[in-house]
Amino acid sequence: MPTAAYMPSTKGFPHALVAQALDDALGAGTGVPVLAISGLQGSGKSTLAAQVVALAQARGLRAAMLSIDDVYLTRAQRQRLAREVHPLLLTRGPPGTHDLPLAHATFDAIAARQPVALPRFDKLADERVAPARWPRVDGPLDLLVFEGWFLGTPAQAEADLITPLNALEREADPDGRWRHWCNQALAADYPALWQRCDRLWFLQPPDFAVIPRWRWQQEQNLQAAQPERSSMSRAQLERFVQYYERVSRQALRTLPALADRVIALDAQRHIVPPT
Repeated sequence: MPTAAYMPSTKGFPHALVAQALDDALGAGTGVPVLAISGLQGSGKSTLAAQVVALAQARGLRAAMLSIDDVYLTRAQRQRLAREVHPLLLTRGPPGTHDLPLAHATFDAIAARQPVALPRFDKLADERVAPARWPRVDGPLDLLVFEGWFLGTPAQAEADLITPLNALEREADPDGRWRHWCNQALAADYPALWQRCDRLWFLQPPDFAVIPRWRWQQEQNLQAAQPERSSMSRAQLERFVQYYERVSRQALRTLPALADRVIALDAQRHIVPPT
């Protein structure tokens, strides 16, 4: 495939790649196929997911999109975890901060071809959208596209958790209690969700170093879309990304061997042609 730029607001991903993703998912077998698109923050996973859904609809298929971000725990639930387990669990994102029963209930309804309301989360408000405002799917789906920053990622070995990885872990988790709890959640609770995905595509950045810049661009786009809302400063965002760094690096290490398809990206989010 020739090199093509990923331009979130204009071109998106090449049509040929989008068609390949759709065809791969539709060939996954019986039932309602689930295409999982995994990629670190700012890599373009939601853009690709939206393009696959749009192409499916253009072909006359009924398709919908769900993000793992849509099933974050409510703020009240995370406040309870912060009190009872570790203060860092107030911040959404890491394993253990998702409502997995809600995710499974949504997948169950889709698999049964029942009407379903798709959960949504307001990141600027840091709160789940009221269920009355969730988009409804009244007919059976032909495809679900599920996207998220660590879909398919396995847990780390316990020994790998001993040394703090960044300033956040050194300052706010010196005894490792938070990172061990999140890793245990990833080991025990998430594999059942990963197993519900029929195909896994991974958008692979060149390294973790590009993620703060990509995530800052994402934050600016979010603020531009809703200028009346407050968003994170660059310093706040740099700190926020550290919550995700450990699992992000684990994804970079493991997903290339686990994914059904890997799309390598360079630092400008251009697709790197296979060699």
